[in-house]
Amino acid sequence: MKILAIDIGGTALKAGLVDESAQVLEFREAPTFAGEGADAVMERVVRLAKEFCGYERLGISTAGQINPHTGEVILYTDSIPGYTGSNLKTYFEAALGIPVAVDNDANCMAMGEYAYGAAKGHPDFLSLVYGTGIGGALVQNGRIYYGSRYSAGEFGHMVTHFGGRVCKCGKQGCYEAYASAFALTRLVEERTGQALSGREITKRLDDPVVEGLFSQWIDEVSCGLASLIHIFDPPLVVLGGGIMSPPQTIRRIENRLPHFLRESYQGVPILGAALGNQAGMLGAAHLAMELPNSR
Repeated sequence: MKILAIDIGGTALKAGLVDESAQVLEFREAPTFAGEGADAVMERVVRLAKEFCGYERLGISTAGQINPHTGEVILYTDSIPGYTGSNLKTYFEAALGIPVAVDNDANCMAMGEYAYGAAKGHPDFLSLVYGTGIGGALVQNGRIYYGSRYSAGEFGHMVTHFGGRVCKCGKQGCYEAYASAFALTRLVEERTGQALSGREITKRLDDPVVEGLFSQWIDEVSCGLASLIHIFDPPLVVLGGGIMSPPQTIRRIENRLPHFLRESYQGVPILGAALGNQAGMLGAAHLAMELPNSR
């Protein structure tokens, strides 16, 4: 069976034709043009899908709070106007005539790592992805725990600093306002005047100022992560996002984390995500493969 998997991002649509062994047979990318609104974006996804041949199902990975059963976007930022309330499953099944699976991008990343990556063979684990914000998922028995509103895993909005920095959600003190990759780059720019990417920062740790700011950020990441480990007691933690790709980032979190953990929680394995920016796409493919044979 061949699956078409599409990641709907704020700036780009990434589509891959995937076989049952998770080999990406064909890959294409197109701009999202998010500002044109939900209808235009969904039409663009259909046009992109029709450039591929020979697939039997479609998997969609997208940002926002998603009902995976109905395919409805429960809540999304205004970066794609009109996206909240859209039913992606109904729309794409009608347009393409095939079964469609839809889920949140962080959930898809977790399922990609479970099926093909760092968490393969581990049915229970905690997954977090650090980027513009912080998303994540709790996987139990190889399944995502969705919560009562299909919104579990919004770890970035756990409050770690009461009365602290204003988050993009409008609340104060959220974890992602201090520990996301964006928070790190903003901190470095505020203190040094240098607009560096997360990966560029990890290459400039010989600068004592940058090193000090990076250490401060590692503390923020580790503090929040320790709280989640105390809550969920996972047997494994997988950390994704470009900032987690350099081995030293994971190593420093591993070294700092014990400072925040009670003794009985020490030693939880911390792994970097293995699939890079294809994790969400491959996770969406996995979810589509698991759909029932009839829609």
